[in-house]
Order: sequence, then C-alpha cells, then structure tokens
Amino acid sequence: MRVAVCQLNSRDDRAHNLAVARDLLERAAAGGAEFAVLPEYVDFLGRAADAPKPEPVDGEFAAFFSTAARELGLWVHAGSFHETGPDAERTYNTSLLFGPDGERAATYRKIHLYDVEIVGRVSYQESRIVAPGETTVVADVGGVPTGLSICYDLRFPELYRQLAIAGARILVVPAAFMLHTGRDHWEVLLRARAIENQCYVLAAGQIGDHEPGRTCFGRSMIVDPWGTVIAQAADTVGVTFADLDLERLETIRTEVPSLANRRLINGS
Repeated sequence: MRVAVCQLNSRDDRAHNLAVARDLLERAAAGGAEFAVLPEYVDFLGRAADAPKPEPVDGEFAAFFSTAARELGLWVHAGSFHETGPDAERTYNTSLLFGPDGERAATYRKIHLYDVEIVGRVSYQESRIVAPGETTVVADVGGVPTGLSICYDLRFPELYRQLAIAGARILVVPAAFMLHTGRDHWEVLLRARAIENQCYVLAAGQIGDHEPGRTCFGRSMIVDPWGTVIAQAADTVGVTFADLDLERLETIRTEVPSLANRRLINGS
C-alpha cells in the first residue's frame, strides 16, 4: 500500500486551509497514494473567539472531504475538525475517514485531552472547550485494519495496545504537536508506538506558526513496525510518501512475537 502524510500550516482562514488540504490530496493521488492522512484541526487553528461554528459529522467539512475522496479515488483521513459537541461550551475534536467511493468509513473523537501547565511555556486546558471521546476505532482501509488516534493520544500507550489487540496493522496520528515538546518527544513516541505494537505509524502534523503565539513542530513521518523512520517531511507544507510492506509486518510479528507473548499482570 502506497501512503501519504500531508503537512499543513492551518491558520484562521478556514476556506484557505481547506483549499490547501485539497491541493495536497491531489498531489498525494498524483503520486500514486492509495491512502492520504491530513493533520489535526485541518479546518482551523487560531484564536478560539474566531473559530468557525462547529459542524456535525455530515456537515460541510465532511461533504468537502467526501467529494475529494470520491473525485481522487483515494482513502482520505481528514485529520480532525471542530465537531458539534455535547453542550454549548464544548466541541469534539473529531477525525473522519472516507473511502474512495466518498462514503464515510469511520468517525473517531479524541479521547485524551491536552491539559498541561509547562511553566513559562504553555498553559492550556483543552478540556475547557473540548469534550473527550469514549470509543476506540479500528477501521478497514483497503483491507488493512487501521487504528485511529489524535495528537495527545500519542502519550498513552494503552490506547495503541488496545488498537493492536483489535487487529490494527496501521496506526494513524494526525497532530498539531507543539515545537518545544515535539523536538524532544515526537519521533521517540511515534517510534515507540510502532515498535511495541508492531504496526506502521502514519503521523501527519501541522507545521509553523499559528495564532495566538503557537508554533507546531511538523516533521510528519511514516514509521515501520521495526521502528525505522522510512519517510519524513521537510519543515514546510507538503506531501510525504512511503510504500508499506505488509508482508514485512507479518514477518516481524512472527520473528519477534511480542504481541503473542504478552502476559496479563494482575489481571490487566
């Protein structure tokens, strides 16, 4: 399977963000990709007060990427967007997956919310404006079981283990990883999730500056089940390709059967 991760610099102009995303998907399709992944909050990254009205999963955002998937004959993971939430104060941070027929194949709502206090760097409480999802999702992408996650989920290995146990061979991580944590943690965590779950990891990130005073790390990458980075984006908006060798994945799982050798400890 040939795959592509698309790296964006989404800002506060929703129409422009979607136009760039469409262009990158066209480049992915032209490069022979069967599956393309966009980053977290492809619709909008800016001041909360300027955010567009959140939408349902069958709204304009979904229609835009459904059309793109159908017209390009491509599996499209539309990163994430601001979905209408459970109450007036909170949205969901939601990923939508579309098949080449344009049909929505899966919906995933971010489970782990970015509530952090890094002195002198970041003070952010995602849970103030976003409601957590509650359900893990493994979807069939062209016959390959694919586990879904979003950004901060990456720090919670138990989520990815559940996805692997449920059959995932690919793990998808759309993200807007911040610069100061990304340069030390991003690649390490992605490679760890690939190694411990013996899966390919497709990680599409936001890159560059965003209002208000936020800089994302970028370095979108594709990691194989051995933990080797087989493709990595430059520090710019663009598309990065790799060919997934699913036979090699099964060989790794046979030769180093860590998933099969897993033992329950104290009932967990």
